[in-house]
Amino acid sequence: MEEMVVEEIQELLEKENDKALKQYLDQLNISDVEQLIDELPQYAAKFIETLSINRAVNVFRILDFPTQERIIKKLSGNKLNQIIKDLPPDDRTALFSELKGDVVKKMITLLPPQERNESLTLLGYNEYSIGRLMTPDYIAVKPEWSIARVLAHIRRYGKNSETIDVVYVIDKEGVLLDDIRIREVLLADPEAIIGELTDRRFIALKANDPQEDAINIFRMNNRVALPVVDENNILLGIVTVDDILWIANEEYTEDMHKIGGTEALDEPYLDTSIFNLVKKRVGWLAILMVGEMLTATAMGFFEGQIHKATVLALFIPLIISCGGNSGSQASTLIIQAMALGEVTIKDWWRVMNREITSGFLLGLCLGLIGFLRIFVWHVAAPNVYGEHWILIAATISVSLIFVVLWGSLSGSMLPILLKKLGADPATSSAPFVATLVDVTGLIIYFSFAVLFLKGVLL
Repeated sequence: MEEMVVEEIQELLEKENDKALKQYLDQLNISDVEQLIDELPQYAAKFIETLSINRAVNVFRILDFPTQERIIKKLSGNKLNQIIKDLPPDDRTALFSELKGDVVKKMITLLPPQERNESLTLLGYNEYSIGRLMTPDYIAVKPEWSIARVLAHIRRYGKNSETIDVVYVIDKEGVLLDDIRIREVLLADPEAIIGELTDRRFIALKANDPQEDAINIFRMNNRVALPVVDENNILLGIVTVDDILWIANEEYTEDMHKIGGTEALDEPYLDTSIFNLVKKRVGWLAILMVGEMLTATAMGFFEGQIHKATVLALFIPLIISCGGNSGSQASTLIIQAMALGEVTIKDWWRVMNREITSGFLLGLCLGLIGFLRIFVWHVAAPNVYGEHWILIAATISVSLIFVVLWGSLSGSMLPILLKKLGADPATSSAPFVATLVDVTGLIIYFSFAVLFLKGVLL
């Protein structure tokens, strides 16, 4: 949004020139009005109130929920009722899902009977199911209809449909027979029967399936809309790509929060209270702290070795850092691959083989660097590591190889294991993997120290 536009709008607001404000807003694109609300959030309700009902609905539906909630509190009753009534069913359901119970009940009672039944039906599905995303506004035709009748039907009811890019063919029981793209209908002979265009090959979503499934299906099939059916294949509604993009963004944000070792925020960072911010983060930090206490336990177990060869303590940060970093890398790569549908639970063996090879090669590289580091320091200052420098270098190098290998293996396998157990793979976040590898890395390190240095320094 250009600064000049914002300044002109502010000037009209200060002069309380509502007529000129409406004319100015009507010239802007819907996305421009959204940006204007971001720039001047204190006037959000004023902008929605000023816009015509159709444009107000189109702007309101693309705003984030915290902004919608602020607008609802300030909007006049008549305008609010119109917006809620005219919102597409899927957007209305998404809004009702976020609002508090009493507010939802009040709004539902204000809806006309048909819209009220639609909202109650959609709200009856599980919060994270595909049923919550679907809209019952679509074009459905019968297989015995002629193309001319189908086109007349589209002209009559298409305005109220979420999309007319696809026409759905159903039988008298409502069972989905096929979905046909509008271009096929437009190019067909007007006297032809729509059933002649069907091949009974279509992709449909299940209403009770998780929303994540829909994201992958849309991605793999390059569709703008997909039908939603029940267990008996009866057409219930459709899901459009705009809703899928919204959900995909929310899933991505949630996964990024989890990978960072925190619960997902329910609203933008700056709109989240300090109390909620602490509440979302303290749980993970406490769990990670308890995990890191095991590191102290492991070091206590090898206290004798550290006391005899204090030089070993110098490399503890190096060992646990390399192991944690390799584990975090592997975990992030696998979580992303699973989110994109590139890796499934069935691929665990292939993933393990790849990570064993890559982990070993990565460890070999870091081990070589570690050996060279000790060699260079020994040449520059021979007294630092003493006459047994080569055994110390071997301990560090071999430890790095196996710690990095273990980090890569555990970081890649944990997301798959959690998925198998029905948990969110993103829960095996980078800090969690790093904590796990810290403890086991120390055990690996001191085990090799005993192997190489026993009878020499230990």
